Amino acid sequence: MNSELLKKAHEKIPSVPVLVNLISKRERELINGAKPLVKPASLDDDKCDIALMEVAEGKLIAEIDFDAIAKAEDAKTKWNDKKVNIKSLFAD
Repeated sequence: MNSELLKKAHEKIPSVPVLVNLISKRERELINGAKPLVKPASLDDDKCDIALMEVAEGKLIAEIDFDAIAKAEDAKTKWNDKKVNIKSLFAD
């Protein structure tokens, strides 16, 4: 992995978890035959470096659905707030 490309990609997408997920998904797509969005320096370029180059050049972005995240967090909070009493079938 090219550290310079990683720095440039991190400037575009500052969230490390989002960047890691985006790069790994795009790398899988490239391995499975997807056409690169940038021109690789050589045919032997690492797929991870190509994905990082795509992000660094702004050809690949991450969309985050903040509404979905908020709904998931709200649902998790509601679930954790409920007091559930579970009684054993063999009690008493």
